[in-house]
Amino acid sequence: MSDIHSTAYRYDAVCTELGVTPNPYVVKMLEKEKEETVFSIDSGRDSRFSEFKENMHLYLAGNNHLLTDKRLVDDDMIALYKTLQNNLYVTSIDLRFNNITDEGAKHIAKLIEESATLKDINLMGNDIGPEGGEALAKSLQTNQSLKSLRLTGNKIGNRSGMAFAQVLQVNNTLETLDVADCDLTIESIIALSTVLYQNKTLKALNINRPLLFTHQEETTVHYAKMLHVNTTLEEIHLQKYDMRDFGATRLAENLMQNNSLKYLDLSCNRVTRDGALELAKVLKENTAIEILDLGYNRLEDDGACHIAEALSTYNTNLKTLVVSYNNIGNKGLCALADALKVNTSLEQIFIWGNKLEEPATIAFANLLESGRIKSEDTDIRAYIVDGVTKLCELNNTIRRHYYYVPSYGDDVPSWQPRGQNPRGSDVVAIKNFTTY
Repeated sequence: MSDIHSTAYRYDAVCTELGVTPNPYVVKMLEKEKEETVFSIDSGRDSRFSEFKENMHLYLAGNNHLLTDKRLVDDDMIALYKTLQNNLYVTSIDLRFNNITDEGAKHIAKLIEESATLKDINLMGNDIGPEGGEALAKSLQTNQSLKSLRLTGNKIGNRSGMAFAQVLQVNNTLETLDVADCDLTIESIIALSTVLYQNKTLKALNINRPLLFTHQEETTVHYAKMLHVNTTLEEIHLQKYDMRDFGATRLAENLMQNNSLKYLDLSCNRVTRDGALELAKVLKENTAIEILDLGYNRLEDDGACHIAEALSTYNTNLKTLVVSYNNIGNKGLCALADALKVNTSLEQIFIWGNKLEEPATIAFANLLESGRIKSEDTDIRAYIVDGVTKLCELNNTIRRHYYYVPSYGDDVPSWQPRGQNPRGSDVVAIKNFTTY
């Protein structure tokens, strides 16, 4: 059985075999895991049962300057592949924001093919292109362990998108796929939606910002029809689809019959009050949706009032609502605040970026003061200047630690440098795409 000591020894042996110097970042994180393991055993001496770690999350993100000033490259992936070939201890790897290209991705693909324990690989923000993306997709044909793969920001293109659509026809393990900002075109976007008519495993899909050269909203219609029949997808992100009220209406019509989707992200589109009216009808049906992100649209007062009506009358399932940057004024914001006085199920609301004038600021200040909304569950904080109530922005977002891991504060995970106020365990946020 593998443990941290055998893993570290194997890494040193592989580097010697390849004739390369061990990467200081990898060595540092392996040493930290040794410290954590010793600490866990020592802390359990006075307990009935000592705590032995059975697996490890290998954190090697390139954008954490407290831990490294040098990003990993393709040569490091060769050593990593050979180290983890038959390893049973490392079950997740975070390689985001490094300098991994197609060559490095091919080594990671080999690791996926041969691994029986890897469950999560994060490769967002690297330099992987079509060849590397296709290799990663093909590796999922035989893999039976990987549950999450994140590729945000890698320009894998349509070719790799089609490869992922093809592999989802046979893979019955992958639950989370993130191909946002990957330059997918309409062909692969529609292919992915078509596959999800039959795929019964995937639970979360992020396909933000495709390259679309049409204003007919064909892609939105395809995903709307898919959601009508799909019974396993719980989370979908459709940002930057140039979605208008027509597309929002098609989604709403089909979501009436959907009882599985919990997280609907339609932010950064062009939905107005008419689209909001149709989405409000879905909320009135009390479907399974728990998180609705409508940030950066054009709801304005009327759209916000439609949502508020649904919240105050019929809906008891929605837990998080995002309406940031929607040009909403006093009328709409006050309607939302009044709805929260009646609705007891909504836990989080994000409103920054709208017209926060005095009536609206007082309404939300009262909600915060009464404890109906907690400060960690919104993006605003109230203060008073010369007797006038104002709101300022808090650094709270719905996907708070999606792109980075915090280096200070209460959310610092246990494997950060000591002395940075680490907590005992990693923070798990709202849904699949918001975890570390």
